[in-house]
Amino acid sequence: MRNIVLFAVVVFAAAFATSGNCQTPDAKTVQAPVQSACVSAVQPLREDRFISIGGSEQWVTIHGESCANPVILFLHGGPGNTLSRYADAIYGPWARDFTLVQWDQPGAGRTFGRNPPADDATLTLDRMAQDGIALAQYLTQRLGKKKIILTGGSWGSVLGVQMVKARPDLFYAYVGVSQVVHYRDNLTASYTRLMGLARAKNDQVSIATLESIGPPPWVNPRSFGTLRRITRSYEAATSTPAPSSWWIPAAEYNTPQRLAEYEGGEDFSFLQFVGLKGDGMFSKVDLPALGSDFGIPVFLIHGSQDLVATPEVAQRYFDSIKAPIKEFLTVPDAGHDPNAALVDAHFRILRQRVLPLTQ
Repeated sequence: MRNIVLFAVVVFAAAFATSGNCQTPDAKTVQAPVQSACVSAVQPLREDRFISIGGSEQWVTIHGESCANPVILFLHGGPGNTLSRYADAIYGPWARDFTLVQWDQPGAGRTFGRNPPADDATLTLDRMAQDGIALAQYLTQRLGKKKIILTGGSWGSVLGVQMVKARPDLFYAYVGVSQVVHYRDNLTASYTRLMGLARAKNDQVSIATLESIGPPPWVNPRSFGTLRRITRSYEAATSTPAPSSWWIPAAEYNTPQRLAEYEGGEDFSFLQFVGLKGDGMFSKVDLPALGSDFGIPVFLIHGSQDLVATPEVAQRYFDSIKAPIKEFLTVPDAGHDPNAALVDAHFRILRQRVLPLTQ
């Protein structure tokens, strides 16, 4: 996935100027009451539109080959790295077995373009979770389902746990990929492991860079980007890269306006995530504080080479939780970002372990 903007502090003001008010006259907006999208069980689905959620219009895509299939709501990472523009390339074949829902979260992608934020705009994890729950409720009505499947990666895995802890009745199961658990635990483990790798390799450039930012927590938001840049280089040496075709935006997203929305949303979301003084949404992440009891099955999938959300932090969290069914899967040759091995493992869990739960 495209590298998160490392110098977002400098371009913060420009993010708003470049995005503009990106409403388009041909874009559709769904209003209450919710009408069923399915006339017959065998009907295919292809909806790309704005939906009113939490007082704002947010971009949602619904793709599937049959209304009879169970529904998966994807929660993208970043938090500004929307998947809607890449979804067909990465997850398209899954539409034979599932109805796939992509959501440009508040402050990201087309939702950012539709709702240009004020200079003092603030995103919170609680607000994001509330919007996600509202979307899940909408999907059960729109698609005629009692429950849906929830899956989230990286930042989306934080949001996903918040949602299922608040409303387990809406979901058959939760599948977390590259699960983030705790602000300090994740950052400390990432920094420590990366420093160890750099010293073992005698990588003086990386050692000096890591020493210059010092161990977390950080006040300077640039430090987060600095760490991520080094983790990417080390993961690239130990994991199989994703096909380059995955990261070419679909034609409808590959226009100057859509690209500007994405860039602006990524900048805005990055600062909301880290905060100007290290006090952004990430600093509030503490999943163990939400309690260990889950009312639904939980499946966590982790790349063995993940240097951002290291497997040992996720494993400790997994070991502490209680769920009707739970499983932790480690994927060799995979890092934090999606690659073929990670996506294939994700699909196997959904087909073999989650699909039977919906029947």
